[in-house]
Amino acid sequence: MRTRIFASMVLFFLVTMVSAPWLQSEDDDGVPHFNASSPAAGDRLPPILTKDQLWGANAQFPYQTHAYELAAKIPKVIFQQPCYCYCDRSMGHTSLHSCFSGTHGAECGTCLRELYYTYTMYKQGKTAKQIRAGIIKGDWKSIDLTTAASIN
Repeated sequence: MRTRIFASMVLFFLVTMVSAPWLQSEDDDGVPHFNASSPAAGDRLPPILTKDQLWGANAQFPYQTHAYELAAKIPKVIFQQPCYCYCDRSMGHTSLHSCFSGTHGAECGTCLRELYYTYTMYKQGKTAKQIRAGIIKGDWKSIDLTTAASIN
């Protein structure tokens, strides 16, 4: 009886050790949550706020309201992008799209830079997956918000 229990424990331990690398969650690689593809046909995304819905600190600078105008042009693309301010962990956001369906996008330099980077790459013909690879690499950090409002 003891031999069976001991053998079962050893087997359990070995199986756990061998399979542990496969048990990692998607968040273990440090990439915030994103959607790997466009929303399913018929799915409606929450609307992006309009610039008229931003006021006070959320509309202090032209690049804040302009970002929302651009986000409204590419909702399915930003739906597929992670957000490196990690609002998925603190606010339950599911992608960069979530940041701009509320006021968080206007308040966060990371969200704003990622949005402008995404829009610029989209206009250059990059796919959502290619844009995501650039975001993960950190290419969005090169965006200068003081000149971003001129991006069209």
